[in-house]
Amino acid sequence: MKITVVEVLENLAFLANASNLVLYLSKFMHFSPSSSANIVTNFMGTAFLLALLGGFLADAFLTTYYIYLISASIEVMGLLVLTIQARVTSLKPPACFSASTSISCEQVDGRKAGVLFAGLYLVALGVGGIKGSLPPHGAEQFDEKTLQGRKQRSAFFNYYVFCLSCGALIAVTLVVWVEDNKGWQWGFGVSTATILLSIPIFLIGSPVYRTKVPIGSPITTIFKVLAAAAYNTYRFRNSSNSAIGMDTSRTSDTTETRDQGEGGNTKRMELCQTPEESSRFLNRAVKNKTANPVLECTAEQVEEVKIVLRILPIFVSTIMLNCCLAQLSTFSVQQASTMNTDLGSLKVPPASLPVFPVIFIMVLAPIYNHAIIPFARRVTKSEMGITHLQRIGTGLALSVVAMAVAALVETKRKRVAADSGLVNSTEPLPITFLWIALQYLFLGSADVFTLAGMMEFFFTEAPKSMRSLATSLSWASLAMGYYLSSVLVSLINTITRRYGDTPWLFGSNLNNYHLERFYWLMCVLSGLNMLHYLFWANRYKYSSTRKSLSQPNS
Repeated sequence: MKITVVEVLENLAFLANASNLVLYLSKFMHFSPSSSANIVTNFMGTAFLLALLGGFLADAFLTTYYIYLISASIEVMGLLVLTIQARVTSLKPPACFSASTSISCEQVDGRKAGVLFAGLYLVALGVGGIKGSLPPHGAEQFDEKTLQGRKQRSAFFNYYVFCLSCGALIAVTLVVWVEDNKGWQWGFGVSTATILLSIPIFLIGSPVYRTKVPIGSPITTIFKVLAAAAYNTYRFRNSSNSAIGMDTSRTSDTTETRDQGEGGNTKRMELCQTPEESSRFLNRAVKNKTANPVLECTAEQVEEVKIVLRILPIFVSTIMLNCCLAQLSTFSVQQASTMNTDLGSLKVPPASLPVFPVIFIMVLAPIYNHAIIPFARRVTKSEMGITHLQRIGTGLALSVVAMAVAALVETKRKRVAADSGLVNSTEPLPITFLWIALQYLFLGSADVFTLAGMMEFFFTEAPKSMRSLATSLSWASLAMGYYLSSVLVSLINTITRRYGDTPWLFGSNLNNYHLERFYWLMCVLSGLNMLHYLFWANRYKYSSTRKSLSQPNS
């Protein structure tokens, strides 16, 4: 399928730089380790958050087809800027070769910093548009009205994650090696050529693509329902006749049906002529005789907004997991750079560490799709076998374990540095970088369960008019996780400095950081987040079963 090939190329272009960017910023742009980590998390957070913009534009004005083409062109522009800066000496700070971590180098600033951040955020804008359009575009190619179509769509999301990993594998091995040994201008150049190649490959499928026609802004619908509900609540709050009447004359005479598979049978959920009584506040949006015609809403629109509000707690629960994943491209890479990265006669670049979870995902995704899911379907006698929320929950549990492992490994790494007398040295520590691979393995496993589960959950549960935007919530969760990581680093440094101790995560020498304490804190927060997730997941009713299971309030 052309879309999956395009995703391999797109993720290759993005991760080739993102996985190694923290070292580029610290070694060539001379930012401190914590500043480099924050820049990377902000960059990646912005890229993933902008997926919401891509999804919104695809649902409201353009199609997923055109959003991809526009976004790929923007990403090419950003990569060209970064390639030129890496090639032209006058656009970079002076080179700095220091054998001691106590000597500072001249940090990039002024016009040179402007070029750097302009290139980075053009790339972020392009990546965001692609992430917000490509997954829903692929999912739209399957007929959800048939059992076979829904199974194929589920397989698509699994193989979408598989293709993400294929691109990542090439990025963190071949392209990272090029960046470390041939120069960053070549690394950026490879990424530029790769994203350029993806455009004609995507265009080849144009005659056969199925594309959803935009039907207006889903954001407008959400705000209109909320505004109408608030308006009617305020208008009639002191009225003696406060019973809520349902104006069914504005609903569509044709009944839409949703075909979803869950709990063993393929069930049809009709969008009824009056909204469910699950939210009395929102039901007031369709109160009879609304004075303001601009705020007139249909019962169908009210139900769509209710669906969006139901999935938001699940979305919030995944942010902490992605905060843990943010460490894979920041502190974990910096940890590995201080360790012995020799593997036999091969010297492994620290940024190639993600190869471990990537390979595991590439092995697990086909096994999950062709062995685990068929077995689960036979055991549970259901269409899905393993529900989306069960997949997400498994990933959240693995993230708790991963952070505990990361804290123990960092404690061991610092002990080796102290025992070897290399705390203030740039020499590699006498400990293999494979210890870091343990946390990569657990977080990679968490990612394979959670990302595909989130994308399919948001796509299938959301109203048809909002599917691109809803699928983008998966990437927005990643963005929030990266931003939360940056906030935690800054907040921890502020608090630990204020109370007399040295800041946990400050300075140019990673060996003086209290990174193990940070990882233990992440472990505790992830455990609390898991409890929060279980609270909402146990109460969630899938759209296919909600109508038959819900009981209207009298």
